[in-house]
Parts: sequence; structure tokens; C-alpha cells
Amino acid sequence: MDATFLLALGLLTQSLGLSQGVAGLQPRTLYPWRPASALGRVRRAWVIPPISVSENHRRLPYPLVQIKSDKQQLGSVIYSIQGPGVDEEPRGVFSIDKFTGRVFLNAMLDREETDRFRLRAFALDLGGSTLEDPTDLEIVVVDQNDNRPVFLQEAFTGHVLEGAAPGTYVTRAEATDADDPDTDNAALRYSILEQGSPGLFSIDEHTGEIRTVQVGLDREVVAVYNLTLQVADMSGEGLTATASAIISLDDVNDNAPEFTRDQLSMEAAEAISGVDVGRFEVEDRDLPGSPNWVARFTILEGDPEGQFTIRTDPKTNEGVLSVVKPLDHESREHYELMVTVQNEAPLQAAAPRAQRGQARVSVRVQDTNEAPVFPESPLRTSLAEGAPPGTPVALFSARDPDTQQLQRISYSKDYDPEDWLQVDRATGKVQTQRVLSPASPFLKDGWYRAIVLALDDGSPPSTGTGTLSIEIVEVNDHAPVLAPPSPSSLCSEPNQGPGLLLGATDEDLPPHGAPFLFQLSPRFPELSRNWSLSQVNVSHTRLRPRHQIPEGPHRLSLLLRDSGQPPQEREQPLNVTVCRCGPDGACLPGAAALRAGGAGVSLGALVIVLASAILLLLLVLLAALGSRFQQPPRDKGLLCGLQDDLRDNILNYDEQGGGEEDQDAYDINQLRHPTELPALSLPLGRPPLRRDAPFGRVPRQPHRVLPTSPADMASFISDGLEAADTDPSVPPYDTALIYDYEGDGSVAGTLSSILSSHGDEDQDYDYLRDWGPRFARLADMYGHP
Repeated sequence: MDATFLLALGLLTQSLGLSQGVAGLQPRTLYPWRPASALGRVRRAWVIPPISVSENHRRLPYPLVQIKSDKQQLGSVIYSIQGPGVDEEPRGVFSIDKFTGRVFLNAMLDREETDRFRLRAFALDLGGSTLEDPTDLEIVVVDQNDNRPVFLQEAFTGHVLEGAAPGTYVTRAEATDADDPDTDNAALRYSILEQGSPGLFSIDEHTGEIRTVQVGLDREVVAVYNLTLQVADMSGEGLTATASAIISLDDVNDNAPEFTRDQLSMEAAEAISGVDVGRFEVEDRDLPGSPNWVARFTILEGDPEGQFTIRTDPKTNEGVLSVVKPLDHESREHYELMVTVQNEAPLQAAAPRAQRGQARVSVRVQDTNEAPVFPESPLRTSLAEGAPPGTPVALFSARDPDTQQLQRISYSKDYDPEDWLQVDRATGKVQTQRVLSPASPFLKDGWYRAIVLALDDGSPPSTGTGTLSIEIVEVNDHAPVLAPPSPSSLCSEPNQGPGLLLGATDEDLPPHGAPFLFQLSPRFPELSRNWSLSQVNVSHTRLRPRHQIPEGPHRLSLLLRDSGQPPQEREQPLNVTVCRCGPDGACLPGAAALRAGGAGVSLGALVIVLASAILLLLLVLLAALGSRFQQPPRDKGLLCGLQDDLRDNILNYDEQGGGEEDQDAYDINQLRHPTELPALSLPLGRPPLRRDAPFGRVPRQPHRVLPTSPADMASFISDGLEAADTDPSVPPYDTALIYDYEGDGSVAGTLSSILSSHGDEDQDYDYLRDWGPRFARLADMYGHP
């Protein structure tokens, strides 16, 4: 069935933005889908033009358009719309009467937020079936001038040189407007409302560029200009906004510096440097701290020797006159200086010249007591090494600059680390007072440095210093020495092996050392027939045989000479070993024994040393055997060879026993209680074996008869010592030795009882007088008086 979807657009007689709002205004009805009058013509949809509505419309709700369908009777069609502003954000802006198809505006529109809406309209029957295809509705929001223009900055800044030419670009002001740029609502125009001096700056009304208009910008008069700017829409007739422009004038050097005074007087002390004498004040109207303001001073005349200089104080821009070379009152008492001042930056050509650009400075030199001066410092001289004490070094005297005062100068040492020199106090004559060691740590590259003081007797006294540099001249006092070769063997064939590389050293410094001359000793002509030397470098030579040499050790003699003046030479023996070599030039293994003979000792000397050692060993053995079997004579006393003074004959063998605490090697009870020996578990005469003696059969000790007289005591003790030496069962030599058991009831008594706790005053030593004149001395020392 053919259906027609009618859209009645309620178009107002005028644009909604210009509508007068006539009450009861009805939209007109359109019938775009009525059947065509011509048969066979195809129906097409009608494209509805955009519906315009003004933003900020306040009479709400406002009818926009009506949709009609002639398919059904009135009241049997359901209308609806969808899209942004209806069921999409922003919701509720538009609505439709579902029975009449009238579309309404329900809220104020803002073009700056949304400039158009695209909706879709639907027509359904009461059962919800689609009667016709959906129809597009486009609603365009018409702009109104509801936004003021806005400057991008509240204050614009610009810089321009003072004295700039008219038309010089300074800065640019920029503004924006949120209204429709295609309308007059956003057509902006710029202008200057206010500026300090009228007519100095202008602004382009379309671009906002600010430029200079006239000449005469002077930073020293006005340094900063504040401009009030305005921008207006509607081509300058609409809404407005304001901003400021701050324009700073950059300084140029259009003002020359000038002295505040053109005549100055100052005083300076003589004999000192690095001190300030006075200051110059200057004026400059240019920007402080800039190169156009910083002053530079120059001394035009009056200082031919460059004794003065002028620097600039960076804070005050004053000139500071100072002395860089010491002044001398005796040679010149007064200086007249002509000083000029300029800026660091060049002055503009059009700037006026300074009226006081120069000043005259008068400087008077004050007389003071000056220190003595050494005419030559450092004074350089030379001295031969090893110079004896009293050798003159130099006359190091000073002069007094105060020629108008009669003063006496005395000299002394200030620095002499080796205490090597002696300075005459009155004349300044320097001489050595001892020999300087060549190994002194204060010799630097052969130079020794000392400092001498010169003191005058002025008031107050003044001291001058002088440096004395002494070169220690090397003397050729050492002959070169042959370095031991390693290895010291070479091949017996001339064409085998590299030969023997020989080197030499010399304790003297250049030029008294290398190059060295190596030569076979002329005292032995056969050496030149058998051997040859070839120089390798200034300190080495190579030794080779001229023909086949017998294997074995050989002793050569070399003559070494240095390059000193006069040269020193030394003849030095050299022991070498000639061996049989293989194809590679190395000694074969069979020749190893022969190489031992070339270590610096000849074979004959080695035989003599070995024979002497063997002979010495034989003599020691014979002496030991002789003392072993020699028996002392029975008729000699116990203390043979005792002198009158017993204190000089007490021998200390440094053999100490283990003490009473050492019970391992022997039983000390045998000394304390000899009467209890039969009670021991071991039979008498069979003491326990020494722990350090080898196990074996212990020889039986023969029975010994106790001595019956004092004369037999020496023989008894000697026999006991011999028995102890040959008995492995007795304690070792470093313990308290037990020579034998003497039995009970000794007629001689005890000299010092181990168990005794009585003092010497309880002992009776009178019986020692019966032993002879030597023991009588002991009785006199320990007996009762």
C-alpha cells in the first residue's frame, strides 16, 4: 500500500534570531510525499533545509517545526525524535509532541559550546509499526555577540634602544574572541588608549604590532614607558577589553664619563709595591653596571717606567691608583701623572664629548729605610765536588739603597740545610766549612741552594735576602767497574752462540761515565790472539773467541776506561767458562760441571780452599782426641792453677740442671737421701736408662773405693766425670748430673747441704785448712775469724 509521510515545517515568518514572537504563530505545512500527478514517476524524499535558531533565546519552550503524516487520521500516528539534545547529551534541549508532531526548544543554546544539532524524526502507527522512513532534522545555532575579546596577556613587554629611528618594531599585542570568526562579532581592532608621552608609539589596529613613531627616546630621561591598550569586536564598535604594554629603553653609550676633579695630590711610600695610593671619582649617566658605564683609566704621561697602574672599582666605578714597581726616593721624589678615562664600550658618534675627560695627579714619594739589595740574586757559581773545608765559594755582598744615610750591613745565613757554608758577617764572603756529601738530599740536579741575609742598622732595621745557587761540578774520581756477566759461559767455536755480553758501570755522573772503552789487557798479548771484543753500545761490549778454544774455565784480564777528563781506568779479571755448544748455540748438558768453574773462582784457588778446610777439620779432631785421653796427674790438687784471688777463677760453663721441679730425667732424692738407695725398686748400680740414650746393653760400672784423704778428692771427681761421660744411663748434660753414689758417712762432710735450712753462720769451715794452702783461703773467707 502506498503511504505518504507528510512533514509540516512550522517555519516562522522570520529567522528565530530575529523573531518578534507573535502569539499564536502556526508553522506552515508541507506535503512532500503526496502521489505524483504523472504516472510512472518514482517518489523521492524531500531534503529539509537546516532550521536556524538564535543562541540565548529566552522565550521557552519555543516551537521549531511540525511533522505530519497523511497516512493515518489525526491522532492515529505517533511521532518521535532522537539524537543529541534529546536522548543524548545535552539531554532535554529539544522535545516533540507525539500526537501533533510539533518540535519545541526547551533550553537556551550557546553557540560557543554547540553550533548545530542533527536529529532524526520517526512516524509510527498505534501498533508501533513504521509508517515511513526516518527523516533528518538539522538545527543550526545562530551566533550572537555575547563574548568580549580577551588579550592573551595582561601585560606585554618590549625593549627598544634609546634613540631608535621611527618605525622600529617594539612588541606585538594579541587578543582572541570566542564568537563566530566569520561574523563581525569576532572582528577585532586594536588601539592605544594612553601613553606617557603622546605620539612616541603607535599600534597597528589589525595586527597589534607596536612601533616607534618619533625620535627622541632617551633612557636617561625616561627609562620605561607604560601604555594602555584596547581591543574591540564588531570592527571596533562592539565589546572591548584592555591590557598594558611595558616598554623599556635599552641603554647605549651616549654619555662620556667625566672626572669630578681635574687636579689631585697623593703620597706613596718608597721601596714597596702592590699598595694603593689614592682614588679618582668619575660620573657617568649611562646604565650602572653596563659596559656603557664601566670606566677604564689610562696614564697618558709621567710614568715612563710603568711604576703605577690604575684599576677600576667594580662597585663604585672609581679609579684606584697603585704602585706596581717599588719607588726610590733617592732617585725621584715627585711624579706628575696625566690620567684619562673612557668607557669599556665605545662612545656613540653622536654623543657629546666630556668636558673633564682628563685629570692631573701629583704623587710625592716618601723616604723610608730600605732593605739592603743584593745586586745579583740568585748568584750562580760552581764548585768541584769534594771541596775541602775553607774553600772560597763567592763574595755575596749587598748595597744599601739609602745613599743619604750612612749605615753598616751585616750578613748571616738564613737557609743552609747541610750547614755546609760559612758566611763572613762583615764582608759577606762565603766559604765551605766541611765536605759536602755527594749523596745529600738537598742536591737537586747537581745544584745546592742557600739563602743569605743582609741586615742594616737603620731605624727600624731592614733585612734583605739573597739566593746563592752553587753548582757542584762532577769530578772524575771513579773508574768503571765490570758488571758480573750472567751467564758467564760461551761456546768454544767462534761461529756458535751469541758470545758473552759484558757491561760496565761508573759511579760518576755524565760526562765522566759512559761511553766506556773495553780492551783486553795489553800485559797479556796472548789474550788478543785468542779473544776479540766488539762494542755493542756506550756501556756494553761482546766477547767472542777468535778460534776454537779448549773447553773449561779461562781467566781473562780486561782494561776498562771511562770518558772523563782526565779518564779513569781499571784492569779487572774476568772468569769465563768455555763449553761445547749445540746447533742452537747453548751449552750441552755434559758441559754443566765445567760452567761451575767460571763463577769467578779459579780451579787452583778452589783446590787450595778445599785442602785448607780438610786440614782444619783434622786439627780439630786431633785436639779433641788428645783432650779426651789425657789424664790429669794424681799429684795435682783439686783446684789446679788456682790463683790467689778465687773470684777470678770461678768458671761458668752455662750448663744448668732441670732444677728440683724436673723429676723426669733422674731421681733427685738420690742427692737428698743417699742412705735410702737400698730401698729403691731397682738394684744398686743399675740406674734407669736416660730417655735420650739409645737402647742397648749398659756396661757394668766397676766398684769404686771412696777417697780416704783430701789429696785423693781431685782424682775421685775426675774419674767420676769420665764415668758419667761414657755412661748412657746417667742424666743428660743439661741436667743436674749424678756422678756416683758416695756412700754414707763421708769424712769430708758437705759444703752446702740441699736440705739445710741453716745459714752460713752455723757451718764450720775450719777443716778446709787441712786440705792445703789453696783451701785455706776458702776457710779464711767462710770460717770464723
